[in-house]
Amino acid sequence: MSLLKHPISLLTDRLLHKVGRLKTLTGDYRRVRRQFDEFRASKAGGARGFSLNWKERWLIAGENTNVTRFSAHYIYHPAWAARVVARTRPQEHVDISSTLHFCSIVSAFVPVKFYDYRPANIHLSNLFSGKADLTALPFETGSIQSLSCMHTIEHIGLGRYGDPIDPDGDLKSIKELQRVLKPGGSLLFVVPVGRPRIIWNAHRIYSHAQVLSYFTGFDLKEFYLIPDNAAETSPIEHATQAQSDAQKYGCGCFWFVKK
Repeated sequence: MSLLKHPISLLTDRLLHKVGRLKTLTGDYRRVRRQFDEFRASKAGGARGFSLNWKERWLIAGENTNVTRFSAHYIYHPAWAARVVARTRPQEHVDISSTLHFCSIVSAFVPVKFYDYRPANIHLSNLFSGKADLTALPFETGSIQSLSCMHTIEHIGLGRYGDPIDPDGDLKSIKELQRVLKPGGSLLFVVPVGRPRIIWNAHRIYSHAQVLSYFTGFDLKEFYLIPDNAAETSPIEHATQAQSDAQKYGCGCFWFVKK
């Protein structure tokens, strides 16, 4: 009986979610149709040279909110990293598989080389995009002064992005990051933090102590925490281990310097 409990509960939760979502979409559809009819009745669209036809619609639901919603992890961690790069001003910055928003913006003031297991066909001045396997980086040992790998390591070896299944894929990747960084060089390293566990096949979540144990031979220059409730509060500068471990799915931003 206990074996059936979880699957049934899961199916019930999904069904209730879909029913609730359907009600929301139905309400949104009716609201948008009323707004369309009101807009058309005003003749504002045609009067200014725009065509207006209900068949040419793209219904946008859930955006009539009192505040602008955002993903705290993916707004705050690139903002933190960009500020670090702006402070250090390297001649060149190398990024491995972080969000393209970070690379594209930072390339406005520092030349950036971006590498991913699935290379991005992006074309901007000061930004190079190429292919690389994090478990076997194509760079010489001690060749990179400024390096970042953010919200990436937690996925390696879980197959999510087409990479081979490897329980130690994250550790192999960390060793590669350590290998290619110059002594005195900076590494901006971001992973989910909280109670250590694997959410299959999405990501790993690490404790603060785990991360530090992987980086012996490095100094932790800064730890910036994006807590579970960051969207309602704010990130925590110079956060503590206790604050990090108290999270369910926090975002830990580690600025390491190689000794």
